[in-house]
Formats: sequence, C-alpha cells, structure tokens
Amino acid sequence: MEGIKISNVSFSYENGFLAVDDVSLQIDSGENIAIVGQNGAGKTTFVKMFNGLLRPQQGTILVDGENTSDQTVAQLSKKVGYVFQNPGDQIFNRTVFDEIAYTLRYRKLPESEVEEKVMDAAELCGVTDDLKLNPYDLPFSLRKFVTIASVIAMGAKYIILDEPTAGQDLVGLERQRSIILELLKRGKTVVTITHDMEFVAENFERVVVMTDKKIIADDTCSEIFWNFEILEKSAIKQLPVSILAGRLGLNKKIVHIDQLIDCLERG
Repeated sequence: MEGIKISNVSFSYENGFLAVDDVSLQIDSGENIAIVGQNGAGKTTFVKMFNGLLRPQQGTILVDGENTSDQTVAQLSKKVGYVFQNPGDQIFNRTVFDEIAYTLRYRKLPESEVEEKVMDAAELCGVTDDLKLNPYDLPFSLRKFVTIASVIAMGAKYIILDEPTAGQDLVGLERQRSIILELLKRGKTVVTITHDMEFVAENFERVVVMTDKKIIADDTCSEIFWNFEILEKSAIKQLPVSILAGRLGLNKKIVHIDQLIDCLERG
C-alpha cells in the first residue's frame, strides 16, 4: 500500500517529556498536506519519525507498507526526505554545489548524474547562481532553499518541509509555492509544517492540527479555519480575510482573498 500510515504512535525524550501521544494519521501518495499547531504541539517530533530520525516508542509507521522500525535512516532517506527548520542543522559543506551533491556522491552515482540532479534542484530552488559560494555566505532565506534543493536532489518520494516560509519575503514565499506545485507535478508527496496560516490557506487543501502532543483535527482548510472550537483549542487565530467575511455577513467559509473578491463580485 502506497503512502505513510501512522498508527497509535507515541514518543518521549530521554528526560521523560512526552512529545507525541498516541497519534494516528494516513497520508496518501501524492498528497499535499499541512501540519499546524503552536510550539510544543509535537509537530516536528512527529514528522521526524517518518524517516527514522526519531523512532516511535509505541505504535507503528509504515512507508509504502514497510515498517520504518525495520529500516536504517539511510534506507528511509531514499524514500522520505526531511528539510530541517534551521539550515544550520543540515548544511556542512563548503559550497552550495557540494551541499546539494553530498548524498548523491555518498551513494556513488556517476558524476554526470550528480551534476544533472544538482542543476535541476538548484534551478527549481533559485540558487543556480550561488553554486560556487559557501552556503554560510548566503542570507538565511537563501540557505533555506539550499537545504530544500539538497533534499529534492536526493529524489525522495515523500518530502517534509519544516517551517519553509520562516525568514522569507514575498518573493521567497512565491518560490516556496512554486516548488511545492512542481513537486506535486512530479508525483511527490509534500508534508509541510508551518506557523504561516495565510500560506496554509493559499497552498493546502488538507490541514492537520496538533495540540498538546495529539492530532485534534484533520479536515479541509475551509473547515479548519471556520471551526472556532478547534481554533481556540489550538490557539490559532482565524484568518483576517475570514474575519472580514464574517463581519460582512457573507454566508461562506472564506479563507482566501480570491474567494472573498469572487463572492463580492457575485453579489
């Protein structure tokens, strides 16, 4: 069975802190899904178990029907690529090219294939002109795209983006959007953790909400942002455009400015 199936998974850190508590979720192949919630909700710990960076202490995680507990991190990384929230936790090579190429060379791919994959990922992420530079000579926003490119080049079927919009301006946000759309066109599955609710509303149909180490909602974007009980429990604010739609008395669950404009034009 294709997809990622998480069944009754829990995880505690060595100090005894329970970070994920009996969580279950099905992510189908080809989906584009956002996981949201306040700091400490358990989001990052949860997704790090998808590729073996952390191991569930209870429950199971199946990737395309195979139990992650039976595979090494190296084996899982070929299927599930994880982009760290902080580029400093991921980057360690002296040039952007070498950073993107590192795993490909580790796998001993022919250099011609390495270059092809690096150039493809670099172009998609907008760092082609920076390939000879040290990643730490780039601003934080571009270092984020270097880490995304390195994971894309690996060819993983499932790609996890942890806070990809952090530190990005409008140009960066549009590039993030373009990357996600292109990955979906290529048949990838994208799981994004983010605090940027407007980015969620613009780019994701399915939204999973985590609070206090558990999943409390899994629904469409419009249903999530108009479910006041869920918003209150998760300490997520309703979108400004949704608030405006409510004040205007529009009888629709609007979550995006284009929806508001269309509704007003239709009268």
